Amino acid sequence: MVFDVPALITFISGIMTLMPGDVILTGTPAGVTAIQPGDSVEIEIEGIGTLRNPVEARV
Repeated sequence: MVFDVPALITFISGIMTLMPGDVILTGTPAGVTAIQPGDSVEIEIEGIGTLRNPVEARV
């Protein structure tokens, strides 16, 4: 990462109020490619479930 976590929290706190449970996303890990029609984007939170979104071509 270019900036460490304390620097990110300091910067973000200067723009908005961070509340318990807020999530700070820091970027894309190496090796990730662009999404394409037919792909599925998923996010999982343990104990809660998985959210799946299919990628469709824009017409």
